[in-house]
Amino acid sequence: MTTPALPLDGVRIIAVEQYGAGPYGSMFLSDMGAEVIKVENPQIGGDVSRQTGPFFLGENDSYFFQTFNLNKKSITLNLKSAEGRKVFEALVKTADAVTNNLRGDQPEKLGITYDALKHINPKIVCGHLSAYGRDNDRANWPGYDYLMQAEAGLMSLTGEPDQAPARFGVSMVDFMTGAVASLGLTAGLLGAYRTGRGRDVDVSLFDVALHQLSYPATWYLNEGHITTRVARSAHPATVPCQLYKTKDSFIFLMAMTDKFWDILMTLLDDAVLKETRFSTVAQRRENRDILTQEFDRVLSAQDTDYWLALLKGKIPCAPVYDLPQAMNNPYVRDIGMVRQVPHPQNSHMEILGNPIKMDGQRLQGKACGSMGNNTDELMAELGYSNDEVAELKRQGAL
Repeated sequence: MTTPALPLDGVRIIAVEQYGAGPYGSMFLSDMGAEVIKVENPQIGGDVSRQTGPFFLGENDSYFFQTFNLNKKSITLNLKSAEGRKVFEALVKTADAVTNNLRGDQPEKLGITYDALKHINPKIVCGHLSAYGRDNDRANWPGYDYLMQAEAGLMSLTGEPDQAPARFGVSMVDFMTGAVASLGLTAGLLGAYRTGRGRDVDVSLFDVALHQLSYPATWYLNEGHITTRVARSAHPATVPCQLYKTKDSFIFLMAMTDKFWDILMTLLDDAVLKETRFSTVAQRRENRDILTQEFDRVLSAQDTDYWLALLKGKIPCAPVYDLPQAMNNPYVRDIGMVRQVPHPQNSHMEILGNPIKMDGQRLQGKACGSMGNNTDELMAELGYSNDEVAELKRQGAL
């Protein structure tokens, strides 16, 4: 049986990237078949995430690095050297896109914008993922995920009332920005194929973080409404939609509509919950605190597993797992969301599966090789001899 071609087969993307947001986004493209060539500066040991611990895979490689770089090639290349620049421009002639996640003032300095490269390849699409963008007075500011969560208001909405603001448990702004950047780059590629002209595509951590405020921002901009934190991780407007206590832990219930409320009332069969003061969405919102007490009373009579068995598939609900419980949930492996990716240092290395399916199948992954492991192959493709490659390495260009 022939495996269907992936949708981005034949697309070549040069990635000047490191650490999290940029590599996360470009990995979606490599998983979907694009040839992503990761440019790693030999003067600084390549992508800094190769040295991000605490768990390593031999010399200059780590589980952190592999998490964001499956299916990519690696070339060692010093873009700041004259000879390294020549190699880069030769690669640009063969590529469809150049993407980076550098500080906002760096792409122009390094000459990796559309204006700097269009004379080499007019169809090239240049993707720029930065902290604050390239066209404002913060262009030269360094920035990270947690800073964006703080300034964009996301921390103020996270956590329990009257406690310190809290960040997300993982770097969701990085991941969302990487995904948005890959979407923008793909749209740019479609446009270039249609028109023959590339462009710059810009995405910033701050813009994406702010955009995640979504409807609370719309409420504030139009009605002056200030959304605040609600106890038990509750939805700001819909009740019941929060954590409730069970006999042994917590359960998250979301009876978001009258339909689900009626089903929940039938299943729980509790006289107090069925009182008319809880009959409508508005009444339930007004009586949120009382409802919390009543749901705790009812649900505390049995453990979480009991309620899941009763409610699952009928009422939107979920257990609250810690990391080991989440990863050992049989459902995760049943749906293929853990993939085995052999690595020279760990032949059974496991990484989470790609959430995108193609033709009903999870996308497959292979480990990214050692820093520069594709350098010789790519240089030969560009017409460089072994002696020329050796000399460029001696000069520090490769």
